[in-house]
Amino acid sequence: MIVLDTHVWLWWLSNPELLSPKAAGVIEKAVAGGEVHISSISAWEIAMLVDRGRLELTIDWRDWIRKSESLPFITFVPVDNTIALRSVSLPGDFHQDPADRIIVATALTLGAGLVSRDGKIRKYSQVKTIW
Repeated sequence: MIVLDTHVWLWWLSNPELLSPKAAGVIEKAVAGGEVHISSISAWEIAMLVDRGRLELTIDWRDWIRKSESLPFITFVPVDNTIALRSVSLPGDFHQDPADRIIVATALTLGAGLVSRDGKIRKYSQVKTIW
């Protein structure tokens, strides 16, 4: 079971050549087992990035997210109280970006590896990262 960071989700579906070979292989294996998880905060992040002009998609972001939701091997994980509260009290030293904190808390709550290229997340020893 894996959780995809927002940029990994985008790259995997739109620019898979940007993924490391290890990340691509782990995702492929998780797809076969139907164990790809994405935090709902990532949908929020994509919408915000498009709205602010920092990300362009080839189709409307709503349609892009709906198409992702229709893929049978992806499960979107809502930000429930357990994840929200866990994101506030992550052990050790982790930066304050709310979306990253929720994504990390999601992976920790699920007991899943987190696929991310983000250096700040990869340096955080409390979550298993894959890149």
